[in-house]
Amino acid sequence: MAHDLVILGPHAPTGPASGSATQSADARLCVPQAAIRALVPNGAIEMSQGVARVRGVVDTPALRAAMEVFGQVHGVDAVLVDSARRLTDFKLVAMDMDSTLITIECIDEIADYCGLKAEVSAITEAAMRGEIKDFNESLTRRVALLKGLDASALEKVYETRLQLSPGAQTMLRGVQALGIRTLLVSGGFTFFTERLKTRLNLDVTRANTLEIVDGKLTGRVLGEIVNAEVKARTVAEVAAQFGATPAQAIVMGDGSNDLQMMAIAGLSVAFRAKPVVREKASVAFNYAGLDGVLSLFAKD
Repeated sequence: MAHDLVILGPHAPTGPASGSATQSADARLCVPQAAIRALVPNGAIEMSQGVARVRGVVDTPALRAAMEVFGQVHGVDAVLVDSARRLTDFKLVAMDMDSTLITIECIDEIADYCGLKAEVSAITEAAMRGEIKDFNESLTRRVALLKGLDASALEKVYETRLQLSPGAQTMLRGVQALGIRTLLVSGGFTFFTERLKTRLNLDVTRANTLEIVDGKLTGRVLGEIVNAEVKARTVAEVAAQFGATPAQAIVMGDGSNDLQMMAIAGLSVAFRAKPVVREKASVAFNYAGLDGVLSLFAKD
């Protein structure tokens, strides 16, 4: 299989009056061509919109190791993709929410309103690193700590703390313009996914429902917990709903509970992810924004 080596620079916001639905915001790539040539001596280097592409690259362990060092030295993402693929080959983009589509972990920010952010964040981090194997247990423990909190804290988190990750809106506009459907599947909460669905014109969302009684959180989750297995099952079901297979899905995530849905995808993207996720993903974005996806594949 022939590969393209794609080098993406750090995310550079386009601003409200610039950029387009199909243009990546990764517009600054300050890497000398001589450095790229040292990484891959053969092949023509193509530069477009701040993205470097070298076609017909042979994937080897030595190249992978060199790419990792290259990325760290230059502060860029160097990834390999199938030369024959095009973005239009995909029919679904599925995303995790917390620390992927958005910059925060919602449950940690909710916990801040009852003075328990440190305790909850510690459990969240351990779960995302894969140190706590039972996601259901970790979520149940964290939600239990929120018992008695006024439900208005959820709105405060959404209004004052929730921010989209770099390149999120550009990425979504780009894939939606191509007719690719979108899924937000989260181990977080429906309070946030439903608002993001409306805000970003997403096709399908799935998350956990916090029980609220008399305006207070009860410390419980209603119904089936959306864990790693449920996430993978949801990706498969939603892909089928739109006449596609998981192999026609791009799945983005950052934590260990995303690994199962990433494993069934045709392309998995680790975004600012934990080491265990970066190691197993098709590509990892440590510097590029989510809209780097729009630049992965050649247009011709």
